[in-house]
Amino acid sequence: MAEPNQFTDPLLDHLRDHEMLTEEYMNEVVDDHERTGRPVRAILLEFGLFTEEEILEHIAIIMGTHVIDLARTVIDHDTLRSITSGTARMYHVVPVEAYPGGIQLATSEILSHEAHDDLIFLLDCDVTFVIARHQDVEDHIREHYGEDSESVNELFDALEDVGTLGSLRQDAQESDDALIDEANAAPVIKFVNLVLHQAVKDRASDIHFEPFEHDFKIRYRVDGALYEMAPPPKHLALPIISRIKVISGLDISERRLPQDGRIQLKIVGKQVDFRVSSLPTQFGESVVLRVLDQSAVGLELDTLGMPEDVDETFRDDISKPNGIVVVTGPTGSGKTTTLYAALRKKNTIDTKILTVEEPVEYDVDGIVQVNADERSGNTFGKVLRAFLRQDPDVILVGEIRDLETAQIAIQASLTGHLVFSTLHTNDAAGAVTRLIDMGVEPFLIASTLESVMGTRLVRTICQGCRTPYTPDEGLLKSLGLSADDVGEQSFYYGAGCASCNQTGYRGRRGIYEYLRVTEPIRRLIVDNKPTVVIRDKARELGMRTLREDGVRCILDGVTTPEEVLRYT
Repeated sequence: MAEPNQFTDPLLDHLRDHEMLTEEYMNEVVDDHERTGRPVRAILLEFGLFTEEEILEHIAIIMGTHVIDLARTVIDHDTLRSITSGTARMYHVVPVEAYPGGIQLATSEILSHEAHDDLIFLLDCDVTFVIARHQDVEDHIREHYGEDSESVNELFDALEDVGTLGSLRQDAQESDDALIDEANAAPVIKFVNLVLHQAVKDRASDIHFEPFEHDFKIRYRVDGALYEMAPPPKHLALPIISRIKVISGLDISERRLPQDGRIQLKIVGKQVDFRVSSLPTQFGESVVLRVLDQSAVGLELDTLGMPEDVDETFRDDISKPNGIVVVTGPTGSGKTTTLYAALRKKNTIDTKILTVEEPVEYDVDGIVQVNADERSGNTFGKVLRAFLRQDPDVILVGEIRDLETAQIAIQASLTGHLVFSTLHTNDAAGAVTRLIDMGVEPFLIASTLESVMGTRLVRTICQGCRTPYTPDEGLLKSLGLSADDVGEQSFYYGAGCASCNQTGYRGRRGIYEYLRVTEPIRRLIVDNKPTVVIRDKARELGMRTLREDGVRCILDGVTTPEEVLRYT
């Protein structure tokens, strides 16, 4: 359980300092926030501890201002045009009054000093605030600033108006000072902020900035698929990428070697981390941001969508005092999310949990997390050896990638620790063969491995446009089904609507195959039997394959045959 003094939130700090919240409620609010990523004010409202009006009054006190009824406030057209739609959305503000040398903005958020300074810089004037209801601010932004595409085009115009940007050269001779100046130009700041804001709003998992010979592309990955946004002009690639490097702490002058960094931003009231990776290419640096929005990820076992029998067995295996639990699948198949959901379940005051990852993806209060770094010599093996001297109960190894890591994980299991890890294999049974190929003795695998879960993520059908249809014989055959298996049951697809950006899909869920290492499976492992024999025995003992679990999701109307066939 998180201690309140370890958590910094201005609203909670204010309520605590004025003795308006008991220690017990403080802990509950912090725990809920750490678990779900939801804003503190939303939790306070849900718990019924304060009304929205009371919360707004407290926010006004913190901000040194007062509350207004924005719904009844008349704002003239010139005042509304004094800020761009991108700025309004990014900072969640609405201008209510312009005065000589300054502007008054309505917000429902407690804006940080950094955000206040950004607004002063972007608007080039003094900025004061008043507080209004969250929904009223949302309604005004939607009413007065149109669709997001308008704000993108608006910023393109502003970017083109910055004359010096057009003269930037994509070569190593560009001076660092000139790059920093262009990266800090107000239109560039606005544009990058808008891209990040839109990515979080659209539930993107990754943002790609890709310079090519004649184009500069920006793409979002949403629910596993890439979508391209309106591309900025090619000559803006360098200042935009430089801006990302500045805010992520990367070396702006280094354009020949890959670099990794991190950005932490508060976007519409919630903390979002971006993991940044730059890669030198033939036409400039390609930069990819992994969006780590904890509130958008279900880090709870109840939200993973496992079949009831798999969920029950998995909970049983992660409750054991020792052994190894492995999750397998390709990159982006939900391995880390599954293991963190298990860690959440184990994360109690009487359990010491240590993780080593490259890099740490989700910051979880109460868990000691370590970044592995092969370049500095802080390898998985070295960190794991240190872990064994830290008196842990549970250890998470980001990935078993070599014999040394595997041997230490096995040693940890044999000495009374529960070990979670991942492997890159196509199915659950393949994990055994992969460990043997690394050089691990089969009898050690048989004596320590408790279970292997294979995972994939499939897109779920948008509920706003879900449409039934009758599958043909060829489709049923490709899924291993017959007309008798399906009977009169309909299949579903998404016709496309505004809610899902005309894709027919919204969100993703896991499909699973769960291989529990029971005594018959252990004997096969000791005898070094091939993967196909282990898989067949597991199926005989009740394991459903990924394809079979995918078919279950199709029949439940959750996903489409195309998704299941694509990933299994």
